[in-house]
Amino acid sequence: MRSVILPEIGTFEAWRQEARALIAARIPPEAVLWSRGAPQGDLFAASTAAARAAPLTVPKDFARLAGLVVWHADPQCFAHLYSALWRVKQDPRILQDRGDPGIDRLNRMAKAVSRDKHKMTAFLRFREIGDPAAPRRRFAAWFEPAHFITEPTAPFFARRFGDMDWSIFTPHATAHFREGVTGFAAPEPKPGLPDDATEELWRTYFRNIFNPARVKLKAMQAEMPRKYWHNLPEADLIPEMVASARARARDMAEAAPTLAPERAARITRRLSRSRVAPTPADDLDALRRGLDACRRCPLWRDATQPVAGCGPRDARLMIVGEQPGDHEDLAGKPFVGPAGQLFDRLAEGAGLDRQAAFVTNAVKHFKFQPRGKRRLHQPPNRQEIDQCRWWLEQERALVKPKLILAMGAAAVESLTGSRRALLSRRGTVEMAVDGTPILITTHPAYLLRLPPADRAQAEDLFRQDLQEAARRLA
Repeated sequence: MRSVILPEIGTFEAWRQEARALIAARIPPEAVLWSRGAPQGDLFAASTAAARAAPLTVPKDFARLAGLVVWHADPQCFAHLYSALWRVKQDPRILQDRGDPGIDRLNRMAKAVSRDKHKMTAFLRFREIGDPAAPRRRFAAWFEPAHFITEPTAPFFARRFGDMDWSIFTPHATAHFREGVTGFAAPEPKPGLPDDATEELWRTYFRNIFNPARVKLKAMQAEMPRKYWHNLPEADLIPEMVASARARARDMAEAAPTLAPERAARITRRLSRSRVAPTPADDLDALRRGLDACRRCPLWRDATQPVAGCGPRDARLMIVGEQPGDHEDLAGKPFVGPAGQLFDRLAEGAGLDRQAAFVTNAVKHFKFQPRGKRRLHQPPNRQEIDQCRWWLEQERALVKPKLILAMGAAAVESLTGSRRALLSRRGTVEMAVDGTPILITTHPAYLLRLPPADRAQAEDLFRQDLQEAARRLA
């Protein structure tokens, strides 16, 4: 049995040299006992790696894998790597076999080390320990990684903080950066690191970038595990900010702009100068002008224009779809594309007069994904529906319909708060908060996506919903 003891500093280079020598001697994996030995002294001196063996060519993927796995905390990582190297020399394609247990284990180890390195670069905090007036300022930090990553992560800090001298203390090793040179030494006890002037600055920055509308505790703790919190100056702010997140999010939503300030002021001045109440047309026109300036969600950036509702101000029926499509985005009018044409045909057969209805959408901008010259429709998400609900509520307040026909999941969610079980709710009537009846049905675009064998029955059901709307209006 061959015993190989690797140093805790310079581990990768030492493992590589030993593995080359073992492969050259044709020593199989089961005949080698690997271990990580006691750390050496200061490594500003030359490395003590094993004697150089004959060059060994391996695939780039294996070199990348080995460069991460050797720093894993599992003491068997070296044996797993050498076993994989032995097999790779026989069949290099084994690295592409994701179903191979050995290769899968190495990939998971590499991922864990890579993630730990990322956490170190994200959550390590330097504190100034030297004289601020010195030519080169001195800083120090304490970090507790899950793996032996001090050595492979130090070059990141050397590049990022090359204009100052620093030391990073960890339970596994100590890294020193002095006048542009990085060295490593044995681990030292956690030093006393005083607070400095940057602490409060960092806390202020963290408080200002904290978004209360996007607080997801599980996601936050997955990205910033609690084990790092006690070394982060901003961590003691988290409980208070999480506790107040809901109230802060509500305040942000209420303070969100609706009209561009300059345009809103212009409209307000014009209406205030008028000695008579604005006509219904003026109200809808002001609403459309405000919609032109809407920046409540990012959809305005890619859309050609917003598509406001249209129809009589005194319409008894309001028809609410999901969002504009490609044709509507270009024309600036709702329901003029294939889905709108299908709706017109079925509405006529059901005795429903579209021209007497106010037609609009739950979301006013076209959401799409470019695909060559085509723009593929993308359904709006909950945030986009919530942000655009303000405009739909303004249209409802102006038109005051006696019945609302909600077509599609986005419309139903915007009007009732939930899109669940749409097909089972189809044809039923639910009440809005103000008591307006909402007749739920599918969207004509849904019918167009069905295979021909199913479309006829779905169109009959949709026609029945339109007939029910006409009957209620009568």
